[in-house]
Amino acid sequence: MEKDFSALRRFIRPRTAVERCDLCAIELIPGHPHLIEPSERKIVCSCDACAFLFSSQEGRRFKRIPRDATYLDNFRMTDLQWEALMLPIQLAFFFHSTPDSRLIAMYPSPAGPTESTLALDSWDEISNDNAVLQDLEPDVEALLVNRVGEKREYFIAPIDKCYELVGLIRMKWNGLSGGTEAWRAIDGFFAELKKNARPAKKEVVRA
Repeated sequence: MEKDFSALRRFIRPRTAVERCDLCAIELIPGHPHLIEPSERKIVCSCDACAFLFSSQEGRRFKRIPRDATYLDNFRMTDLQWEALMLPIQLAFFFHSTPDSRLIAMYPSPAGPTESTLALDSWDEISNDNAVLQDLEPDVEALLVNRVGEKREYFIAPIDKCYELVGLIRMKWNGLSGGTEAWRAIDGFFAELKKNARPAKKEVVRA
């Protein structure tokens, strides 16, 4: 759990007037890169020079997080496949962890990011039905799922966007049901993500 809060702190702590590179302390411009330290699941802000240098070093302590999300309008997942994952809520993200050598399923909660400890028995079936999942870049890209209510939205999302959603829920959630403000913020997050996402470049569904 502590690893996941390392990633989340980037999105729940107050923003300073001037953001600086966590590696060299130079002042950053809007839209600067993010890196992740996979062993700690720690996200750091970076200037372009440090992002190029540190993410390309041999051994790769850091990996550069992609900036763009992809909206998967042809993604295939049945209700039975989703239910087989046995997640307690209808929002989750899935990524391959290099340090852990396995698939990680995370879901947001008012307390922060929560990792599922259950076997993800239907994942192989879902992956076989959706060839795009074979190309997920470990540690830095995730399948982000929104099945709240009648929604069926699926994205290949940068991992920092997934933790941004977790941070938003942690800050906005009120009471047992979350409250109007929290759900308005969640809807706004996905609307903005979808608006800026690229369409899938190749057929998602396998023949």
